[in-house]
Amino acid sequence: MTGAEEQHPSGRPAEAAPVPGPRASAPLREPGSGPAPAAAPKRTRIVLAEVSRVGNPADRTRSELTQQTPVGETLVQGLMRAQLSLALRLSLLVLVGLGGLPWLFAIAPTVGRVTVLGVNLPWLLLGVVSFPFLIVVGWAYVRLAERNEQDFVDLIRRPEH
Repeated sequence: MTGAEEQHPSGRPAEAAPVPGPRASAPLREPGSGPAPAAAPKRTRIVLAEVSRVGNPADRTRSELTQQTPVGETLVQGLMRAQLSLALRLSLLVLVGLGGLPWLFAIAPTVGRVTVLGVNLPWLLLGVVSFPFLIVVGWAYVRLAERNEQDFVDLIRRPEH
């Protein structure tokens, strides 16, 4: 090593510092030291107006929901109406299905005196069959409520054309 070269504290020769200028990030090259480096990629100027046009159109609908604008409020109210309608329809089914049985037995007393396997039909229907009926109605409610929610999510994520 000659005395003219500077040495880094790690023992390696120090590299030349880059010279500030239009290409400050490119290292200094001495003439005849090898092939020229590849051309730097062109810079792209991003303007705020261009960025906003590139975004997903469904983002506008999501922002309507999060900012609780009248449009977002209308969308949420539509979902709530659909869920309420579903709950009322299935409640009506349960009311007619289970609430109609005592009326049936009161109107047609001969049906109330029928026995199945030694058990009176009213006891069998109201005490045993009603539970699987309620489980099926509950299962149907959950499936249909989830379908309503999925339809709502699909509406929010749907790209606008």
